[in-house]
Parts: sequence; structure tokens; C-alpha cells
Amino acid sequence: MNIQCGTAGWTDKTLIACKRFYPRGCSTAQARLRFYASRFPLVEVDSAYYGMPSVTNSLLWSERTPPGFTFNFKAFRLFTGHQTSPDALPKDIAMALGTSAASVTRKKNLYYRDLPVEIRDEMWRRYLEALEPLRQTERLGAVLFQFAPWITRAPQDLAHVDECAARMAGYTMAVEFRNQSWLDERQAPSTLAFLRERQLVHVIVDAPPGVTSRVHTVWDVTNPQLAMVRLHGRNTASWSPGSGASASDRFNYDYNDAELDELAASIRTIAPRAAKTHVIFNNCFEDQGQRNALSMIGRLGGAASVAPLD
Repeated sequence: MNIQCGTAGWTDKTLIACKRFYPRGCSTAQARLRFYASRFPLVEVDSAYYGMPSVTNSLLWSERTPPGFTFNFKAFRLFTGHQTSPDALPKDIAMALGTSAASVTRKKNLYYRDLPVEIRDEMWRRYLEALEPLRQTERLGAVLFQFAPWITRAPQDLAHVDECAARMAGYTMAVEFRNQSWLDERQAPSTLAFLRERQLVHVIVDAPPGVTSRVHTVWDVTNPQLAMVRLHGRNTASWSPGSGASASDRFNYDYNDAELDELAASIRTIAPRAAKTHVIFNNCFEDQGQRNALSMIGRLGGAASVAPLD
């Protein structure tokens, strides 16, 4: 079974501040990525959700990681139906929309539907252009679309997911829903069929039990090339966006041995159904994700690193 484990990011402020993962003297962007890639074969670029990725970074990341290392990217928030500050847009795009900092008609937030078609086309073009250096060097894995909680199975939302799939033709697109309507007992079969028909990767979610702003955990595979498991921790108190918790506090959770054993058993069950399985720890508070990912690698009998960079 080809199972790769990693974490959602490698530069989180609390990770660096805790001084437990990176060795003394590992203080530059280049050194940190090189060290991370010596321990894990996979990472998720969460920053691409908050702001558009860049060709420059992709070129640098390709140079700083060994062959066989994989970057998964989180899709830019505008594409997944989330509210997006004009400050997150490229400056020339914000100017063209009249939503730059100097604009008197500036909106606090924009949504995908607010953009003219030609601007949408340009945003997609730039996004895919930024991924190209990693694609060319075979370091690009999946692009994760974590759709907003208000994206439901309504016809207009199904059409939006379909548009994203069409835009991502030729790439591996993974889908994590947040609205419970997608994977409840009644709708799960049709949702999984919808993903299979489009060869989209169903993201298996582990998250706090008993909360409403998450989908049900369904251990299934919809793309024979890739299965994906994302582990958000089980911090019920801080899970809701309305809790006021920061992103690091929201995912502040350290999986215990029994929980990791349980998850490892489920991962082993689904892994034979796909050519690769990606396991991402998103409990990104201090070094919890890195410690849990290394523990999971040990449980799954995998290697903790890839080939060294020449």
C-alpha cells in the first residue's frame, strides 16, 4: 500500500515558536522546507487558500525538495464559495473591480458570483499558472477544494462544483464538503456517485463529533488513483467559526495512541482501493500535527522521509 503522511503546512507560527520540530539554526524558509522534506514525503499548502499562490514560490519549493516529494494545494477561498476580502486578490484585479483600498465603493467581502466572467477566467489562469513549476517537476499532488458550509446540494451549488471540476480538468481535484447535506445517511450514496462520475477525490474527514459545521465521516474511495484522509483533531469547544478561536487554537488537538490506532486501522482498510493514499494532519497547533504524523507513519509501516536532495 502506497500511503503518504504529512501535515497542513510547515511554517505555522506556533510550530516555529514551540522550537520542538525544527533543529537549532533551522531559521530560514529554505532550511525549514528542506528539513520538513527530510522527515515527510507530503505537505499541504494551506496558504494557497488565503492568498493566490505564486510561480516564484513554486519554483523555489521545487528546487528545495527531493524527487518524489509531493505538494497538495488548498484551493483559493474565492473558488470554494467563501467570502474573500479584496485585499486577498491580486492588486490589478482589485483595481479592475473597483475594490482596491483606495476605492470609495469598496466592499468588505466578495464572492465568486460577484466577479465578471472575464475576471474569473483570469483568476483561474493565474492559479493554474502558479502550480505549473511543481507539475512540471512531478511534485504536484492534489488540489483540495474545501467548499464553504453554505455550499449545499442545491442545483446552483452542484453547478458550481461542476464548474470547478471543469476548470481543473487534467489535474487531481479533491473535494471536502462542510455542509452535512452532502454525506448524511440519505444523500451519501448520490454524493459519492457524483464524485466518482467526475473522478473527484472524496476527502475522508476526521473532526470533532457532535458538531454541525462538518460532514459525516464516510470511509470510501471515489478515485482509483488517490484516497485522501484529513485529520482536523477533535476539539469540539473551538471548532465552530463563531467560537472566536484562531485557526491554530481551533485545531489544537493531540491525537492519543488509541485514536491513532483506530484511524490507522481505517486507513489500512481503504488504502488498497487507490493507487495512493494521502493522510494529512491539520491539527496545526505547535508540533502536534508533525508528532502525530510521524506516529501514524510508524503505525502504517511507512518510511518517514523520501530520497535526500542532491
